[in-house]
Amino acid sequence: MATFVLIPGMCHGGWCFDELAERLRAHGHRAHPLTLTGLSERGHLLHGGVNLDTHIQDVTGVLAAENIHDAVLVGHSYGGMVITGVADRMPDRVNALVYLDAMVPGDGDSCWSLVTDRERQWYTDVTASGYAVRPLPFFDTRATPHPLASLFQPIRLAGDLTRVRRRIYAYAAGWDGESPFTPVYQRLREDSAWTTYALDGGHNLMRDAPLEVLKILLDAG
Repeated sequence: MATFVLIPGMCHGGWCFDELAERLRAHGHRAHPLTLTGLSERGHLLHGGVNLDTHIQDVTGVLAAENIHDAVLVGHSYGGMVITGVADRMPDRVNALVYLDAMVPGDGDSCWSLVTDRERQWYTDVTASGYAVRPLPFFDTRATPHPLASLFQPIRLAGDLTRVRRRIYAYAAGWDGESPFTPVYQRLREDSAWTTYALDGGHNLMRDAPLEVLKILLDAG
């Protein structure tokens, strides 16, 4: 039995993993879909100080409280920033990292530094409070504004991902237009330490390629 901790991308809550989590449990695994601070049912916690460190602490807190020592951390999109930080802080509790069309930052990187100008333009569409970025119009109706500070804060890493033996990247090959994740996929597929996949789907791989994602996770677990 493996323990999957599922981290959503921008503007999404743990609900985006509901079907995937059910399938993982049906295979006998544990699955923890998480909602990060300031989003979805935790939107009431949004304030100007909610940043990347807050979201990393959300996950490290779950690993500690649930006594998880064998986590398969799964991050979609922005969630790649979070799982990288968690693995750096608690490497002894992480068995594998799975990036679903996600950011794979190095020390000092931020979401702002890793995306294209198209995403940066989106990041400037903030709510009246100035604390959050509005969801894009085509997002799920449950999407909520995303904490702005988390997109600009550089990640600080004490080590590197080599401390986690199993590292997996699933790339969405069906973007409408330029994908900000193409460079990272092209880099990682040349690295023998990584297992990479190119899936025929849009950015939301959990929706567009659910069975392929499930197989990747079962192999990772």
